Amino acid sequence: MKYQCTLLSVKNVEVSKWFYKELFDQAVTLDLGKNVTFSGGFAIQQDFGWLTGIPEREVIQKSNNMELYFEVDDFDAFQQKLEARSDIVYLNRPMTHEWKQRVVRIYDPDFHIIEIGESMAVIARRYLSQGCSPEETARIIQHPIEFVKAVQESAEAQHESGR
Repeated sequence: MKYQCTLLSVKNVEVSKWFYKELFDQAVTLDLGKNVTFSGGFAIQQDFGWLTGIPEREVIQKSNNMELYFEVDDFDAFQQKLEARSDIVYLNRPMTHEWKQRVVRIYDPDFHIIEIGESMAVIARRYLSQGCSPEETARIIQHPIEFVKAVQESAEAQHESGR
C-alpha cells in the first residue's frame, strides 16, 4: 500500500487554488476542476459532501484537529508577505518554540490550520556558524546529532563548491 495525499474540503476550489499557489508557491500538478492536487503532496476538493456521501451540514469548518506544515528558509520574508495581506486569519502570531524554531499558524480560506516554520536546517546552520559544536547545536535545537552533522556536511560541501 502507498500513501497518496491529504485531501482538504474547500468551499471554492478557485479561491483555495489561488491561495496555495500565491502564498505557498504550490504548483498545480493535476487540475480536475473540483479536485486539484499540488506539488506539495496535498489536494483540495470542492463539494466534499457530494464526493463522500456526507451531508454538507456535517462537513465541519474550523475543526482545529489537523494542520498542513510548511518550512521556509527565510522566515522574516515570509512573515512580511503575510503582513502585507489583509485576508490572513491568524491562529498564532509568530512565536519561537523551545527548540528555537520560529513558527506562525494561520487559517486557509476554509479554516484549515497551516503552520509555517523556519527551516530546521537553517536554524542548525545558524548555531553552527555561531561556533556551536554539532553536539551543542543538536541539544539546543532538540534534533538528532545525525541531522545536525548532515546539515554541517551539506553546508561545507556548498562552501567548497562555491570557491
